Amino acid sequence: MHPIKPTIIKHSGKHNEGKGFSPNELKEAGVDKQHARRIGLSVDVKRKSTHKENVDCIKVHVQQAKTLAEAKPKPAKPKFKAKEKS
Repeated sequence: MHPIKPTIIKHSGKHNEGKGFSPNELKEAGVDKQHARRIGLSVDVKRKSTHKENVDCIKVHVQQAKTLAEAKPKPAKPKFKAKEKS
């Protein structure tokens, strides 16, 4: 998955690409900072604003990350251990 960037709305109404999602947006989406970083979301702790479209974007990204994790094959466990020579 490619990293996604949040949309920042300036006072003039202009939309810019931000450096990361605010902690408030992550909290509203139900994701903590460590989990967000593990799944490829950038976090900007300096931001305090919350935008609904960013929260929706986080929720979609988390759902996609879950489906990718479930589809990933898990490593096979060995059925027996080799005996050690003493």
